Amino acid sequence: MGEVRKLQKKLRQIENLEINISQSLTPEERVKISRKAELRTRLAELLLQLSGPQQTPGIVGGGKHEKMKRQVEATSEALPSHSPSATKIPKGEAEPAGRQKKTGSQKETVTRGETGRKEETGGRRETGAGGEQSEPCLAVTDTSPKENQEDAEFTSLKASWEKAKFRLRSLEGHSDIVTCVVAVDNLVISGSRDTTVKVWHVPTATEQRNLGGHTGGVTCLSAPPPEYCRRLAWELSLGDKERFILSGSADSCVRIWALSTGQCVKSIYTFNAVTALCFVPEGDGYIITGSDGGKVQAWSWQTMDNCQSINAHEEAVTSLQSQGPLVFSSSAEGGVSVWEGLCTNRDPLQLLHHWDATVTGCGSQEGRLTLSPRGDRLFVAYGRANLRILNWRTGTVSRLTNHSSIAGVTDCVHQTGGLLIGSCYDLANGESTLNLFSLPQCRYLASLTWADAPRILCFAAWLTGSGGHRWVTGGRALTVWEQLPSSGKQRGDVTTKRDNRLDASLMESEGDSEDEEDSDDYDDDKEENYTSQDAPESGSTSWLRCVLQ
Repeated sequence: MGEVRKLQKKLRQIENLEINISQSLTPEERVKISRKAELRTRLAELLLQLSGPQQTPGIVGGGKHEKMKRQVEATSEALPSHSPSATKIPKGEAEPAGRQKKTGSQKETVTRGETGRKEETGGRRETGAGGEQSEPCLAVTDTSPKENQEDAEFTSLKASWEKAKFRLRSLEGHSDIVTCVVAVDNLVISGSRDTTVKVWHVPTATEQRNLGGHTGGVTCLSAPPPEYCRRLAWELSLGDKERFILSGSADSCVRIWALSTGQCVKSIYTFNAVTALCFVPEGDGYIITGSDGGKVQAWSWQTMDNCQSINAHEEAVTSLQSQGPLVFSSSAEGGVSVWEGLCTNRDPLQLLHHWDATVTGCGSQEGRLTLSPRGDRLFVAYGRANLRILNWRTGTVSRLTNHSSIAGVTDCVHQTGGLLIGSCYDLANGESTLNLFSLPQCRYLASLTWADAPRILCFAAWLTGSGGHRWVTGGRALTVWEQLPSSGKQRGDVTTKRDNRLDASLMESEGDSEDEEDSDDYDDDKEENYTSQDAPESGSTSWLRCVLQ
C-alpha cells in the first residue's frame, strides 16, 4: 500500500499543477506533468494486483475495511432495513450450511464509542435423541407494508435512472478554473479564479453579463431568498423582482450584485481572504463568511456591519452551509462546527457542536471538505473515495462508498429532488462521474459519465417546471445538464451505468479509520516535491490550497 499512497499523492499534486493554469509552469513542473500517464499506468497495475475475489463488493479496500458492517441504528431519518425475511426451519432439522446460528431475533444498537447487543429467544428448546438439543426455530418475520412500498418505489426509481438521458451544453467564457456555481430561476451564475463572475441564460446557453470588480480569484457564491432581495431592492429603489448575488474572493471582499443591471450595489471588506460564504434567512438576515485563517464572521444584511468575528477553526474554512437558523462550517484540518442564529444585532451565532477530525475522520486530507446538510445528518465530501455522513447532534459517523477504488476522489456533494449526488474523479484513469443515491435511504441508483469528462469541482441543480432535472457542473469546464424524456427518440450525451460494488455502500464505522490505511502522508526524504514553485506566498495561495486541492 505504501507505493499506492505515493502514486496517489503524486497524481493529486500533478492534477493541482494542471488546474493552476493561471501561472506559468517551470520546466521541472512540465516534466512532472509529462509523467502523469506513466504514473497512472503503474497505479492501475498496483490496484489490479491488490483487488481480489476476497474483497467485499461495494467496500473500498481490505483489511480494516472488511470489519465494517451496516449501520443499524436509525438517525433522524430512519434508514429502512432491506434484509430478507428469516426462513422457518422445522423442529429437529439442522440449519442450512453457511447460516449463522442465532436464537430468535437479534437487535443491535450502535452508540458513540460502544456497541451493545441484545438477544431474545424466539422458541423453546427441545431435547432430541441422545440428550442433544435441537436447533431453535427461527420465527417467521414478514416485511412491513411500508418496507415493501419503499422497496417498490426504489426499484422503480432505479429503473428510471438507468434509462435517464441528458443533453450537455458547454458554457464558454471563463479563462480559468470555475470554482463555484449557483442557480437563480433560469440563470446560472459562475465564479472563477479569473476574478470574474458571469451570468448565463440557461435556455439559450449564452453569457448574459460579465461582473468584473474583484481583484482576486472568486471562491464562493450565494443567492439570498427573494423576500430578502425585495428588502434591499426597496432600499436601493429597484424593482420588487430584483435578484441579488453574493460573491466572495481572495481579495478579502464580498460583493453584492444586482442581476438585472450587473452593477455592484454594495461591498464588504473582511480583512481576510474569503474562502466560503452563505446567507442565513433569519430575522433581518445575515451574511456569514469564512476566511483562509479559520475565522467565521457574521454581517448584517440590513446595514452590512460586522456583527461577530469568531476564530472558529485552526485552518481555512472550506465550506459554509445554512439550514434554517443553523449554520454548518468545515475547515481544512477536518473539523465541523454547528452554529445557531439567534437573530440579534450582536453575536448572532451561538456554537451548538464542534466535531474535530478525530470524530469526522477527515483529518490530514489533501481534498477540501464540502458540506450538504439534511435534517440531523451532514453529508461530507473530503477528497476520498467515500462520503462521510455525520449525525451532527450525536457525533455518529458512517461512510457511503462513492467509488469502488481507493484511487477515487470526491470533490463535491449535493442534494436535489430526492437525490444525493456525489462527484467522483479517478486518479488512476482520469475518468469523472456523478454517482446518484436515493434519499433518505442513501441507496445507490446509477452513475453518469461522458467521454473526456473533466474533473467536477462544484455543482448546482434545480427542477424545471415540467419536473425534469437541470444541473450545472464546474471545474475545468462549465457544463449545463438538461434531462431529456426517457421515452423520446433524441439521443443523450451522457452514458448511464451501474457499479454493483456500490449497491451495499452504507456502512458504520467501528472506530478504525480508513485514513490510517489510505493516508497520503509518508516519510521519504528523497521524494519529489510536486507543488508549484511559482505560487506566491499570499492569501490567494492558502485559498488555492483550500479550494482546489
